[in-house]
Amino acid sequence: MMSSSGPTLTQTEVADIVITIIAIIVTSFRLYVRVRQGRLWIDDAWATLGMIFDFILLVTLCLYMQDFDKYPQGTRIALYYMVAQCFYIVVWSSRLSILFTIVRLTVPGTFRRILMFTAIAFGTVWALLFSQLWWICEKNPAWKTQSFPQCDLGRSVAITQIITDVLGDSILIVAPFCLIYKVRLSWGQKIRVLSVFSASAITTIVSLTHAYYIYSGGGLKEVMAAMIEASISLIVANLSVVIAFIFNLNTEDDAPSAPAPIVTFGSLPRKRVRDPLAMTFTDVETTAVVLEDLSESRPRSLKTSDTDEITLNNREGKQTQELC
Repeated sequence: MMSSSGPTLTQTEVADIVITIIAIIVTSFRLYVRVRQGRLWIDDAWATLGMIFDFILLVTLCLYMQDFDKYPQGTRIALYYMVAQCFYIVVWSSRLSILFTIVRLTVPGTFRRILMFTAIAFGTVWALLFSQLWWICEKNPAWKTQSFPQCDLGRSVAITQIITDVLGDSILIVAPFCLIYKVRLSWGQKIRVLSVFSASAITTIVSLTHAYYIYSGGGLKEVMAAMIEASISLIVANLSVVIAFIFNLNTEDDAPSAPAPIVTFGSLPRKRVRDPLAMTFTDVETTAVVLEDLSESRPRSLKTSDTDEITLNNREGKQTQELC
């Protein structure tokens, strides 16, 4: 079950509890920010689902590892299946949360339809991984007689996870590039914007480690890697909202005369602004990216929906415009 150099049962439980608590706190903060702004959407629903099942995963895992000898064999097997399937729920609901965060930033059109088809593909992959685990474990039921039952998922599951994780995270990294590459920002500003979504690469690294431990025989290393991957996926899914909140606070603390451009993710309170071209007043709520730059004479924004847009405001001209 565990090599001499592997983590102990206590170390595994402590690590799982700590990383799960961090993920739950970050997700709860994200939901608080969105509720306060009145901007809950589908991406928040997926994040909430991930948080709920991350907590269920932690409780089930503690019961599975610590008190398994108190339960009949059938209960131990059920606990193992719950741990394995809750892991998939947390990871893929987190990816869907990131994907729908990108969707809400896009205008209706071809790119948005592609993202929606991608969401369907993510759900299909999730279902296939769910089914594969049942198929592998039920096909070779010898593991069910072990006092500490753990299915040997083997090479096929490891390879499948590597392929799906790398492809899924790559899509979540590339999609934002396609979204803003035409927006007039400096290279430094674009790097700052895209770095938030590129954090999905962290999930890829952890998932590759998890796949390696699956391939090499499981044990407590596999259990710990799975728990870390699930919680890291959930934390990464919340970064765009959390970083938005932090940057907005920093923006409010800055002096009004500060000339430095500011790029932030997230949303600002709804306010009525005047459109200098149409000579009308419109309600605008900025989200995802807010860029304030005193040096630009032509304000621009990439409108993403009725309430979501990437906006560049010019304080000196006191103008706000919608592009696209």
